[in-house]
Amino acid sequence: MFGADAFLVAACYFVSFMIRFEFSPPGYEWENLWRILPWVIPVKMTAFVFFRLYRGLWRYTSLQDLWRIGQAVFSSSSIIVLAVLMLNRFHGVSRSVFLIDAVLTLMAIGGVRVAVRLYYSVKEGGMGRFFPLFLADDRGRKRLIIVGAGNLGEKVLREIIHNPSLRLTPIGFLDDSPAKVGLNIHGVPVIGTIDELDDPSIEFDEILIAMDTAGGERMRRLVDLCERSGKRYRTMPVMGELIGGKVSLTAIREVSLEDLLGRSEVVLDQAAIAGYLGGKRVLITGAGGSIGSELVRQASRFQPSVLGLLDISEFNLFKVGMDYRHLASQATAREFLADIRNRESMDRVFRELRPQVVFHAAAYKHVFMQETHPWEAVLNNVLGTRIVAETARDHQVERFVLVSTDKAVRPTNVMGATKRVAEMLVACMNGSTQFMAVRFGNVMGSSGSVIPIFKEQIARGGPVTVTHPEVTRYFMSVPEAAQLILQAGAIGRGGEIFILEMGDPVRVLDMARDLIRLHGWEPERDIPIEFIGLRSGEKLYEELITEGEGIMPTGHDKIMVLRGNECAIEPLIEKIDGLIVTAATYDAEAIRDGLKGIVPEYAPENNSD
Repeated sequence: MFGADAFLVAACYFVSFMIRFEFSPPGYEWENLWRILPWVIPVKMTAFVFFRLYRGLWRYTSLQDLWRIGQAVFSSSSIIVLAVLMLNRFHGVSRSVFLIDAVLTLMAIGGVRVAVRLYYSVKEGGMGRFFPLFLADDRGRKRLIIVGAGNLGEKVLREIIHNPSLRLTPIGFLDDSPAKVGLNIHGVPVIGTIDELDDPSIEFDEILIAMDTAGGERMRRLVDLCERSGKRYRTMPVMGELIGGKVSLTAIREVSLEDLLGRSEVVLDQAAIAGYLGGKRVLITGAGGSIGSELVRQASRFQPSVLGLLDISEFNLFKVGMDYRHLASQATAREFLADIRNRESMDRVFRELRPQVVFHAAAYKHVFMQETHPWEAVLNNVLGTRIVAETARDHQVERFVLVSTDKAVRPTNVMGATKRVAEMLVACMNGSTQFMAVRFGNVMGSSGSVIPIFKEQIARGGPVTVTHPEVTRYFMSVPEAAQLILQAGAIGRGGEIFILEMGDPVRVLDMARDLIRLHGWEPERDIPIEFIGLRSGEKLYEELITEGEGIMPTGHDKIMVLRGNECAIEPLIEKIDGLIVTAATYDAEAIRDGLKGIVPEYAPENNSD
């Protein structure tokens, strides 16, 4: 490559010289040519090396490479011109030769690289690699409509062009902006608006939804149009769900209930999060769970030095460890199979890892299970949190973030009451270690969500069981919850309880109907829905704040902070000690009484009748 460029540099200067003198230079000009050319070659080749033109393969030449070539040519030509000006003030030397030479050198050095890339692209993928419509008549390819002619749609098209083995032919875009109709993206036209998706005159086989943002109503309308077209339809995750914003066609998936929820993309303060995670030793408890594993995935983006993964489930810990190794992260992962209720075990973990930041996501969270096993809820959610928090304090951890729940607000069940005790505990412990909690509603797709249950019931042909026709819940996606937990950790200074903006509550009945439709059935007609009544400890609707807690804004529009009541650590610890002793008796009523003594607003409900 170096030798080829040196030859092209010499050839370009010679041709520039001949063009300037119309291929008949005077005799004295030949002397100038041979005097200057030996300097032109080393100066330009040195510039090419300085601008790293030989770090990549020509077959993968990009716009960034062409930009570097332009910088190298301009810089080296400027140095040569300045040298000639300083040495003899262009006496007897033609200035225009250098201008022509710069243009020819840029065209030659850049052009040969583009030609090499074009050669390999055509060799590997045919003309469709550069001109997508060449693929349209290839047999065995599926004709694809891309919905969304924005940033994500362009990235998806580029990936399809570069992966001919996918056997997809993008025949056009549809977009909700009429102004884009008639435009082209990489040679593929925007052929209409989204409303034309069910137009029978447009022949296609599949639909790929690639919209940067799509609200719930907008996505519902899209799904309805896709259903009416009778074609298979899939979607790409929004950019916030993609690690590093990198689009990969392996991320294509079926449209899910999360898409219909219509939550807007989370905008993170990357610098603030990197400021407290980058290069730090981070421990995530409950790392094998729904929230914990997503925290692992999202935290890895910010390059902690070591990421500690702690879980009591051997299988979940193994799985999250394997998944982590597929992420493009430089952080070392260390797995710890341990029980948060064992103080000696926690002390060993903290001594070995020496974490600077702790995300405490380990908890029991199934409402009905904790109603029937309240002693386990106390030992895990209260005692476990206390042991992890005290161990973090004793080992001088910088920041401790508790993952909480909206069920801690005016709790009617044991699970919510124990999480409220955990919130109170970490708020009171704030000191040299900054303790904070993050409270939010239901997470769609988590192990404790109703969605997996609905899916199983639909797969069996129904019925889908809903507790009450008017029951509502707050929902957000797993990636959104994890991202906002990381952001809250950056905002917190200690002692706060953060509340995530959950939008409007959603009727569970409406969700069940949407999910049935996404599976290709009609609610009530194909899949029956039955109402089974509220279970023990279950609320008709959830709340996000308790009386006496005032909401204040933070620097992030999706995170608020609660101005809580003052607390004293000694009386609280004394009551918690008594609650733990009571839990060892397995007396459910005594345990509930103990929780009431700590959380006065706890009002157990029995809906079993």
